[in-house]
Amino acid sequence: MAADLSQLVKAYDVRGVVPDQWDETLAELFGVAFVRVTAATAIVVGHDMRPSSPGLSRAFARGAAAQGVDVTEIGLCSTDQLYYASGALNLPGAMFTASHNPAQYNGIKMCRAGAAPVGQDTGLAEIRELAEGWIDSGAPAPAATQGTVSRRDTLEDYAAHLRGLVDLTSIRPLKVVVDAGNGMGGHTVPTVFAGLPLTLVPMYFELDGTFPNHEANPLDPANIVDLQKRVREESADLGIAFDGDADRCFVVDENGDPVSPSAITALVAARELARNGGSGVIIHNLITSWSVPEVVEEHGGTPVRTRVGHSFIKAEMAKSGAIFGGEHSAHYYFKDFWNADTGMLAALHVLAALGGQEGTLSALVAEYDRYTGSGEINSTVADQTGRLAAIRAAYESREDVTLDELDGLTVSASDWWFNVRPSNTEPLLRLNAEARDATTMAKIRDEVLAIIRA
Repeated sequence: MAADLSQLVKAYDVRGVVPDQWDETLAELFGVAFVRVTAATAIVVGHDMRPSSPGLSRAFARGAAAQGVDVTEIGLCSTDQLYYASGALNLPGAMFTASHNPAQYNGIKMCRAGAAPVGQDTGLAEIRELAEGWIDSGAPAPAATQGTVSRRDTLEDYAAHLRGLVDLTSIRPLKVVVDAGNGMGGHTVPTVFAGLPLTLVPMYFELDGTFPNHEANPLDPANIVDLQKRVREESADLGIAFDGDADRCFVVDENGDPVSPSAITALVAARELARNGGSGVIIHNLITSWSVPEVVEEHGGTPVRTRVGHSFIKAEMAKSGAIFGGEHSAHYYFKDFWNADTGMLAALHVLAALGGQEGTLSALVAEYDRYTGSGEINSTVADQTGRLAAIRAAYESREDVTLDELDGLTVSASDWWFNVRPSNTEPLLRLNAEARDATTMAKIRDEVLAIIRA
């Protein structure tokens, strides 16, 4: 195993191909490094349904226990269930998952006690440095007294906690199709939805980390085709798709049409503001629709714009005391869930909102979906910096626009905006554009793409 872990340790997590890039030996070293950096005396560990996850998780626990740290293993779980355990037990945690990546990948999402994020600037760089040093020299000597490793099932408690945050007592009966993508939603949904007046139509609930039906990434339109078809066939009220580790949810309406994550962000923001007396801070990243800050202000809240990425969102939520945050990627963050992201709680909010009135989901979300967006368009480029400079040069002299560089380059006019930002891990530029009408959006989108791909 090479001593350079730069391709394995990303900005927010560990992720790579097993066993080519990492294996159980390295997982054990990560366990040692994690407890050293967090100064933990006890931790909680969980894993998804990937074939390599149980072994990697056990190895991590072994490394931690060897240093005298007590380990609570919660076994199969969604990422937000691990965050729940970290918050409820007030312990640092590690979740073994590669989310929506193909089967040969695996990874670790780590957090401090109370589900506080561990990213490059909050401990992950130090974890990488320690693990790299031990690849050749071997792990530090075990503690004189080994830590214990015990098992605990948190699924029922996790489900009860979520249901306690949304009033679902008076919703009308709904028919909902759920596509778990053979991921952890198949494990959590039956327990979380238990007792609700729902007719549940399950799709791909069998836990299978080889993803035999489709990639567990609902943001790719190809992966929700089956869900859209089933919603129409069943005459269902809505459809919900979860990603592999079930921390993101994607919604389609009664016609099978996708509901923008920005519209879900705005809808949930309005509900959380109402629940908090009509005031509060709502976080949104700079790629969410103009609809989000508009709805927040209309409902008495204060919108705060941030960079893309969960570590930035969670840090800003902690700093500002925000009650809710949302991203264009269908990550939803809640103050009452330790500022962590949980797609399941967002899904419960959608069910409560839809079930609390008689109209359709498409009618309900129309007031939260006011503009035309391009979605995220990726372009492979050889020179990210050069292409960004070319875009800046094309727009910076125009009097009708403003430019900012909070995250990549954002150019805004009175009736449109676009953002272009580089990928941290691939030679890509990511374009998102939005306008007040489809014609203007297409014009701006194509104008910028021509520069990016020149």
